[in-house]
Amino acid sequence: MKMTLIISAGDIEKQRNDEKIVEQTARQVIKDFALFGMEVTFPADIHWAYDELFYQLKIHVHRMLETNNNLLLSLLYQIDVSERLIRERSAEKPDIVLSEIITDLILERELKKVITRNYFKMQDNK
Repeated sequence: MKMTLIISAGDIEKQRNDEKIVEQTARQVIKDFALFGMEVTFPADIHWAYDELFYQLKIHVHRMLETNNNLLLSLLYQIDVSERLIRERSAEKPDIVLSEIITDLILERELKKVITRNYFKMQDNK
């Protein structure tokens, strides 16, 4: 039987302040972006890590939107961020620029991966 883990927006917001989760998320982001030849560095100050990651990713996303949509689509596919979700979030937040919406969705998805992985590791250890 396959178990499904539901991760709410509140869970995500809470985990953004957990240093261990943020560090694991940063490592996942670094790995995924490296697959596409983009460097993301681990933030020096863990307390600002999520914001610094956002800034670094936004630069990459903006550049891909301007110059290489195919690369962006491949990255989004790898990370598992759908075009449908981008359209929905853009409609919900029309005042936010597209690069910030995509960056937020990337970080949200990477964070969910970490939370899910940790949850199932914990279940296996029980």
